Amino acid sequence: MPPEPPNFQAAFEAHLAGRLDEAERGYRATLEHDPHHADALHLLGVVLSARGVWIEGEALLRRALALRDDAHFHASLAELLLRRGRLQEAETSSRRAIEIDPRCGLAHFYLAETLTRTASPREAETAYRRAIDLEPRSLAARNNLGNLLMGENRLEEGIAVFREVLEIDGTYIHALYNLGMALLRSVRPAEAEAAFRRALAVQPDHRDALHNLGTALKLTGRYDEAQAAYGQTLALAPDFADAHWNLAVLLLTQGRLTEGWPHAEARYAPQRASKDIPPPAGTTQWQGEPLEGKSLVLWHEQGYGDCVQFARYAPLLKALGVRHLTLMCPAPLEPLMETLDSVDAVATHSGQIGQHDFWTYPLSLPLRFGTTLDTIPDSLPYLRAAPERIERWRAHLPKEAALKVGLVWKGFAGNQHDATRSLPGLAPLAPLWKVPGVTFFSLQKGQGEDEAAVPPAGQPIVNLGSAINDFADTAAIIAQLDLLIAVDTAAAHVAGALGKPCWLMLPRDWTDWRWLLERDDTPWYPGVMRLFRQSASGDWRELAERMADALRQLEK
Repeated sequence: MPPEPPNFQAAFEAHLAGRLDEAERGYRATLEHDPHHADALHLLGVVLSARGVWIEGEALLRRALALRDDAHFHASLAELLLRRGRLQEAETSSRRAIEIDPRCGLAHFYLAETLTRTASPREAETAYRRAIDLEPRSLAARNNLGNLLMGENRLEEGIAVFREVLEIDGTYIHALYNLGMALLRSVRPAEAEAAFRRALAVQPDHRDALHNLGTALKLTGRYDEAQAAYGQTLALAPDFADAHWNLAVLLLTQGRLTEGWPHAEARYAPQRASKDIPPPAGTTQWQGEPLEGKSLVLWHEQGYGDCVQFARYAPLLKALGVRHLTLMCPAPLEPLMETLDSVDAVATHSGQIGQHDFWTYPLSLPLRFGTTLDTIPDSLPYLRAAPERIERWRAHLPKEAALKVGLVWKGFAGNQHDATRSLPGLAPLAPLWKVPGVTFFSLQKGQGEDEAAVPPAGQPIVNLGSAINDFADTAAIIAQLDLLIAVDTAAAHVAGALGKPCWLMLPRDWTDWRWLLERDDTPWYPGVMRLFRQSASGDWRELAERMADALRQLEK
């Protein structure tokens, strides 16, 4: 076999050393000498792919494959196709490489990467683990396996994998950052802080590590340090919308509303997830212009509870002279929101909304009106239960019950902090059942609804949730209760807007900004909402014991 042309070996060594310009020149010189040099074709294709020269890179890789059906050539082609988003072709190339050589670790890695992006997590996990078996020191394979596990909410497994990566290379920045994120999501903020600080020691300008260090500090109650971290993040990246939003949350949580509202406008910056329904084209977003004689649409955002909470601003808009005010909301809220004074029309989809002079998000109204803790519009009630709905539900709420208490112990499962804000089930509320003279009614919809239908022994509860069709039904039930006990979800806002007593169960970690700090009341629903906060993370039973004592006081 003739020796390799001298240019190829020098090019290959330059390639290994990361001197890509030199490598490219050497590979091209080799191909001038021998146009059918398969390895030079392959490696030049790899260099060009790394530089984003996709068309020529792919052509070179395919020429190499035409000369030799090699597993590594297929794996390199799979990488290029994956980076170009051609997932089916990338999977085919990866599988062909494995067929030729089952011990090609790169092929298993790129197969795993492809399967991750095609939402095949179980197969992807198997492929990552095979890649790691073949290449035990592959940092990328281990790190990306950890990401996959974190995405599947298998946080402890992900944390273990990231730690394995760092045992191999304690400065691997991706694993340091991802470890911090997994610990943060596991509500282990002190450990997350340590991981983010390690990442920043390696890369001081790591924007996301600095940003999430701020969040870890906030969770440990070090608010000044958290604010400083967010400020440093914004000094690095002034347009980083997530940092603006989290700074807003921090400030609003502390009651610093005037400082927080402007940063909160970043919630719909282009860099963040776009809304499912875009605001109306050709209509101006209201920025405080005169509204006398104008039409305006309140464009739905966030969740059901936000729609209910910020509907209170409708009368203020009317007071500015709005001629026609339309409120857009999800269909389950429509019949309830139609009871809102000052609204001329309620719509549930964009096709029902004609031309308006302006539109605005409801959560932008506190900024436009300069809302402070002392000026929150707090006139209650501002929503009403429809008389016909009250009549429909009257028979489900027996008159003989001495004290009628509604329960909602879970929120929407898709909320990113649902694991901390929702109870795991009815069991932690057991202290409530010991209070005499109380009849409990479940208003639970979605997750938890099945538990209310067949409650555990010793947990007396009347299941109403399965028959609730919309929030007008929810309002009609709450209007006939003495009290609603709920986690931080829409039903609590409905009770508050109706002016009905509500006890809100709040987690110690990831408590929403609107409930402020340490208070057992809220200026958003004065006189009707009482806040019960966890004394320790995850301890709902102790909170339930305090509520049971409070219920006994109501009985006296």
